[in-house]
Amino acid sequence: MYKAEIIEDSFCASTEERLTTFVVSYPRFVHAELMTHRMFSRNSSSSRAIPNARMIASIEEDPVIPVWWGKNQKGMQAVVEIDNITSAEREWLEARDMMLGYSRKLAKLGMHKQIANRLLEPWMFITVIITATEFDNFFVLRTDCDPQPDDSSILAARGFNPSFPAQPEIQKIARMMWELYIKEEYKVVEPGYWHLPFVTKKEREALGIAVRQKLSVARCARVSYLNHDGTQDIDSDLRLYIQLSTAGHWSPFEHMAQAQETDARFGNLFGWRQYRKQFPNENAGRKLD
Repeated sequence: MYKAEIIEDSFCASTEERLTTFVVSYPRFVHAELMTHRMFSRNSSSSRAIPNARMIASIEEDPVIPVWWGKNQKGMQAVVEIDNITSAEREWLEARDMMLGYSRKLAKLGMHKQIANRLLEPWMFITVIITATEFDNFFVLRTDCDPQPDDSSILAARGFNPSFPAQPEIQKIARMMWELYIKEEYKVVEPGYWHLPFVTKKEREALGIAVRQKLSVARCARVSYLNHDGTQDIDSDLRLYIQLSTAGHWSPFEHMAQAQETDARFGNLFGWRQYRKQFPNENAGRKLD
């Protein structure tokens, strides 16, 4: 299922730099189009981490189905749909059922989920946590923010514009994100404030900043297993934090950041210093003789 939610949204009054964290779900087959946007910090659900049986059940219950059955033509854009959509959808789901069978067979042979799950990716939704200060370029390229009058009706009804030069499925999730973003329902903060996704109000009041940072890291990392929104277990989160920092898995450390007094750049953020940047070994780098 397509989903978009802003879980943390902070605006530093002195620098006017906004830091926003989304949790989104969209088809796995357009994930590469989001990955081209290098100003995003992101962590995503992983075909290597989710058990095969669980993945199969998810795809049986809620498979990805194209939102636009575009007719073949020159170029990368299909502006007209085929006539027999019902037949196309039937073939699409029959292909899913066939791959479900092969995936089960591989799992039965003892194959690890990092292989058995790969056959299922065309029908798979992926869940991604995205944190950034820069979203404008993404919205301009991935959704029609200024549609022509003739395109407005289909955009409003279906969340994409077939004439816009982006695949409809990435348009759909980008549109959902954009509609949330432009509401500007952020928290106004001052320099020194910590943006900490998945940390509750009660935890903010009761726990010290060092513990809160660690909880946020662990909970952002759990998206790989699709259990980041489960029952909160502080001890389990702290153990996961230690595992991540010890192994050098630093990407979940990018979603939490401290508001700065200037709009200086830290990593891919402006005006916000990523928690990751507090660690001298956050980038293994390359040692030259």
